[in-house]
Amino acid sequence: MASDGGRKQFWKRSGAKVPGSIQHVYGAQHPPFDPLLHGTLIKPGSKPPTTPVKLKKVSTFQEFESNTSDAWDLGDDDDELLAVAAENLNTEVVMETAHKVIQNHSKLQEQHKFQEEHLQEEKQEEFAQLTSVACGDNRLVKSVSEGHTSSSLDSASENSSMQRSQSLPQTSIPPLASGMADYSTSVTPALTEREASRLDKFKQLLAGPNTDLDELRKLSWSGIPKRVRPIAWKLLSGYLPANVDRRESTLQRKRKEYFAFVEQYYGSRNDENHQDTYRQIHIDIPRMSPEVLRLQPKVTEIFERILFIWAIRHPASGYVQGINDLVTPFFVVFVCEYIEEEEVENFDVSSLPEEVLQNIEADSYWCMSKLLDGIQDNYTFAQPGIQKKVKMLEELVSRIDEQVHRHLDQHEVKYLQFAFRWMNNLLMREVPLRCTIRLWDTYQSEPEGFSHFHLYVCAAFLVRWRKEILEEKDFQELLIFLQNLPTVHWGNEDISVLLAEAYRLKFAFADAPNHYKK
Repeated sequence: MASDGGRKQFWKRSGAKVPGSIQHVYGAQHPPFDPLLHGTLIKPGSKPPTTPVKLKKVSTFQEFESNTSDAWDLGDDDDELLAVAAENLNTEVVMETAHKVIQNHSKLQEQHKFQEEHLQEEKQEEFAQLTSVACGDNRLVKSVSEGHTSSSLDSASENSSMQRSQSLPQTSIPPLASGMADYSTSVTPALTEREASRLDKFKQLLAGPNTDLDELRKLSWSGIPKRVRPIAWKLLSGYLPANVDRRESTLQRKRKEYFAFVEQYYGSRNDENHQDTYRQIHIDIPRMSPEVLRLQPKVTEIFERILFIWAIRHPASGYVQGINDLVTPFFVVFVCEYIEEEEVENFDVSSLPEEVLQNIEADSYWCMSKLLDGIQDNYTFAQPGIQKKVKMLEELVSRIDEQVHRHLDQHEVKYLQFAFRWMNNLLMREVPLRCTIRLWDTYQSEPEGFSHFHLYVCAAFLVRWRKEILEEKDFQELLIFLQNLPTVHWGNEDISVLLAEAYRLKFAFADAPNHYKK
């Protein structure tokens, strides 16, 4: 066997450059060697030692590494410097430095915690001030306190606090729209860039002397911003004219006309001819959604008048269960015209001035009437419109997703058993109210949205649950699931996806009805 000297000779680097060798790249990891800075470490003129200074308590591998030279290493200067530096490090200094770092980190954490508690207290004080500020015209106005509090923290903590506040997203409080009251103590969330851009487009369109209704429909299809939804719905439903100069006179005339109907007909609600209609309305209103809104006596009173007047003025259909739900979206949207609150259904309607409530009631009546004019065959005797649409839904689903259709048929689930309510209430019992309002933005933008486009929305809605439907293997479980779909957490994004799929189905089938008929 060769001697240890021979093994050393194998690892020893020759003076010649090795082809393909890796050169040091000086940068963040390899700073350039400055002889002026490191002159004390290497004596001038002396050759670098072949073996680095031996460290204390080194391992066998470290000894082997220090006594060999790899052919890929062209210089040992950096290793020698590190070794010398390591030898000169004092363990006590290292431990002391580490202890200081830990102490500083702990202090910063305590300061951050104190600052967060301090900010929370300030927010609570502002919230208390918001609830206590009130001014004329029966309207509450948001007041944001900007009092400055002195801090006992040192300059280091102030700097860290400033850096934290700059890194956190800022919530801006938009000013209230002109003519709107604010009954809410909550802060309206700031609009995103896209939402602000869409709102500007709506405002520009509505600001003209004559609103382009075709352009308004195009903009509204993807959703209407909350601030302009009341005026947009009145225009899209045909309640208000496109000409700005005629709108105020139209509103006054229609509101006066509605309350003339109330004066003429509402007193006869307990007459023998009308008492059955009024009794049914009185029974159905407590079944409406949302629960918090329907339990308010003022809301019940308004809804009873709206539904009774409509039933008396439309004897061909009269009042039918399901019509009561169709008032709610209009009522809630028009309430938003006078308040600034995220959860309108939790708002105390009786706190609004009487004149405002009368305007909301009349506007809701006329817009609901415009809607029902297009789907009145849904509510005439035997409800032929709904029967026809349920049959069309069954045929459409059989072509869209034959597996789902066959699964329902195998378990003897009839479409009328779950889809009748979808057509009768326009999906209002299947999705939250906020989703219904977003859905109606598109319905009012579509030609025959409530009467025709709704069919494709129902088809897309059913197929949306195909996985869950196919997993159910029992008639009872299937029907319970289809009548209690898990949409409680749905939002605008879910509705947008549903509408996009419905539009795709309409594009494929609407102009080719024979395509989905067997």
